[in-house]
Amino acid sequence: MYVINLRYTGALAEIDDALDAHRAYLERHFAAGNFVIAGPKVPREGGIILASGIERDRLDAIIAEDPFAQQGLAHYEVTEFKATRLAPGLNLPEPSSDS
Repeated sequence: MYVINLRYTGALAEIDDALDAHRAYLERHFAAGNFVIAGPKVPREGGIILASGIERDRLDAIIAEDPFAQQGLAHYEVTEFKATRLAPGLNLPEPSSDS
């Protein structure tokens, strides 16, 4: 499982211009099962995406598809982690039992 931390590097006007394409990118990867949670940071300086069920090299290729990445509008920091706890009712992959 991965936390993708996006930090905007472009002006908010540029971000707004690319936002519809970025949202379509997110929808494609939610539909494919690659992304499980996403949303903007508060204050509006970037966003967070939780990705699961893919290898790191595939994730890097997916990030490269993001219109924000293609236009140089965001910096991406990826942190891999092993989920060992899950709140009841969340529909996420089962956490690993070897903590």
